[in-house]
Amino acid sequence: MPATRTLSLRHVQLARAVFAAIAALMITFSADHSASVGLAAFSGFALVSGVIYVLAAWLSSPAGWRWPYVLMAVVAGLTGMAAGIPAWRTTPLFFVVVIVWGALTGVIELIAGIRARRQVRSGALSVDHPAAEGARDAMLLGSLGLLLAGALLCVPTSYALNYTIAHAGSFTLTGITLAVGIFGAYAAIVAVFLGIAGLSPRRAPSGASNLQGSPIDTAGAVSASAENEGSA
Repeated sequence: MPATRTLSLRHVQLARAVFAAIAALMITFSADHSASVGLAAFSGFALVSGVIYVLAAWLSSPAGWRWPYVLMAVVAGLTGMAAGIPAWRTTPLFFVVVIVWGALTGVIELIAGIRARRQVRSGALSVDHPAAEGARDAMLLGSLGLLLAGALLCVPTSYALNYTIAHAGSFTLTGITLAVGIFGAYAAIVAVFLGIAGLSPRRAPSGASNLQGSPIDTAGAVSASAENEGSA
């Protein structure tokens, strides 16, 4: 009998959703969208995500499917530590660290999801396998990570737009302001998606119907019993 996993995919998704929501709220309710604030929010988000990945690889993933969480934990740990050094918190570093993190984790998660879907279609993996269960979500999250990296690549680090609002004053919209806002939007989308995924009903295990008896088998048993009583 296989060992019971102490951490399910649902727990991993909800944990990731909680800390993505915290990062999104930190950025949303901060009037300062500088590199320091953005890197502080990203550092905490990445480091905690790395811990979640390690726990997921250890307690949730079956053998042969731990590599996505292990690789993402390494990427999150390295980028989170780099972003956590106060002396390094500059505008170029924010772009470099977040782009690298989004691209690498996006590719890892996308490949893992595609691989699981292909194995399900070929019959090498059952539909109720943990990797198959989270394949679609992994593909979407990987795509979002790549989209984040692509969006930040389109923002010039030296961008500055001066504008004036009547009765409010003059303001400057900078590249780092846009970049931090994009990361905050990404974190909010991930939080909502993972929250919904974590709270959604799960597919019943394939063996559950065999334990309880299928409706067809039950009806057949009742019919056979009635025939026996009639003949008696």
